[in-house]
Amino acid sequence: MATFFTSDTHFGDHRTLNLYPRPFATVAEMDAELVRRWNATVGADDEVWHLGDFARTTRRAAEILAQLNGRKHLIVGNNDPEPGAGAGWESVAPYAEIERDGRFLVLCHYPFRSWNRQHRGGLNLHGHSHGRMKPLPRQFDVGVDVRDYRPVTLADLLGR
Repeated sequence: MATFFTSDTHFGDHRTLNLYPRPFATVAEMDAELVRRWNATVGADDEVWHLGDFARTTRRAAEILAQLNGRKHLIVGNNDPEPGAGAGWESVAPYAEIERDGRFLVLCHYPFRSWNRQHRGGLNLHGHSHGRMKPLPRQFDVGVDVRDYRPVTLADLLGR
């Protein structure tokens, strides 16, 4: 089992195509390719932390979530609708602190200027900025716009 991180898929959101230079002609094409790349990367038993802005509507979120591999956790973003009971997420929270691969991780949709254990090796994984913000040391934007439109592992982020 591997752990993956991603953010800012914006399934079903036409505004994304206007705001960011994504290589898709339509929302349907974007959604289909994001699902394809997710499932080509993530296995059924893998864990995925989605750091916000998953989908435009609750209905679209439920439709897409059922198509995606992995055990999925949502860190809520500013464009996420209320997931609702039984939405398919293993957990839903605005923020999380977890340990994976011997590293302490602070997960939030938003990038921080400082975070717990920042100066003791803690990493901040975030989305929201779509690659438009210069990161601090030990800070990683996991949004699809800067990660080949697919989830990534901690090893991918650390260059291992």
